Amino acid sequence: MQNHDPRHAPPSNDPATPPRAGFLATLRAVLWSFVGIRRRHDYEHDSRSLDPRAVVLAGLLAGLAFVLTLVAVVRLIVGG
Repeated sequence: MQNHDPRHAPPSNDPATPPRAGFLATLRAVLWSFVGIRRRHDYEHDSRSLDPRAVVLAGLLAGLAFVLTLVAVVRLIVGG
């Protein structure tokens, strides 16, 4: 008996489908999006290879790091 559940499908060997990006590649794409500078080709590649859950997690982590950095700089400046 074969399992035809798409959640358990073997990875596709289709050359048009890029492999899933790792977390560091996802973090890099999120950081570039924070800056707002992306080439169209990179955006299209990312839209096919990034896992949405990893993008959300990387965005939350990068946002938290940004806010904590701002708080640290302000405390350093005001001496508090």
